[in-house]
Amino acid sequence: MENTVVRPFEDTDLPGAATALTDVHATDGYPVEGVAHPEAWLRSDDVLASWVAESGQRIVGHVAVMRPRGEGAVSLWTERSGADEHRIGVLARLFVVRDARKRTVGERLVRTAMDYGLSHNRRLVLDVMVRDTAALRLYERLGWRRTGRTATTTTTGSTSQPSATWHPEPDRPRRNMLACRLGGRVLLGPFSS
Repeated sequence: MENTVVRPFEDTDLPGAATALTDVHATDGYPVEGVAHPEAWLRSDDVLASWVAESGQRIVGHVAVMRPRGEGAVSLWTERSGADEHRIGVLARLFVVRDARKRTVGERLVRTAMDYGLSHNRRLVLDVMVRDTAALRLYERLGWRRTGRTATTTTTGSTSQPSATWHPEPDRPRRNMLACRLGGRVLLGPFSS
């Protein structure tokens, strides 16, 4: 596989990202929604920012930071921390096609979203289905900590498998807008002054 570049999502990426999304769904059964209308799902009005991984003019991955819309991770974090929901971003819609995996594409996409959270003063949280063990390992490796468990509710209101909710650790006040990398971990504060 050619070199992979992670860059901001552009409107011209929509067909390729939609194809990658449906390929990942066919392989993994993920995501549980959005596959019937992938282009609309990827370009939701709730997207604050998104990025693609591109290899040889082919979209091989995607991640987004979304506005909170009642996700379990958001509720758990606001209850736990007292944080304002407007300072939270939901890391979502992460997917990487099978032949691009094991090449740090997912890690690079997540780190890009984390950098966005830092630079935009948003605490990132996420929900991940407990069956998605590869995703769980990735988040743990990047320093995310499990907050709790909830049921996953789709945008259509249906409830599916249980999910774990996560946020970056540790919960220490942030001294500046930069991530501090120690021993491969990214240490992020709760984005308070």
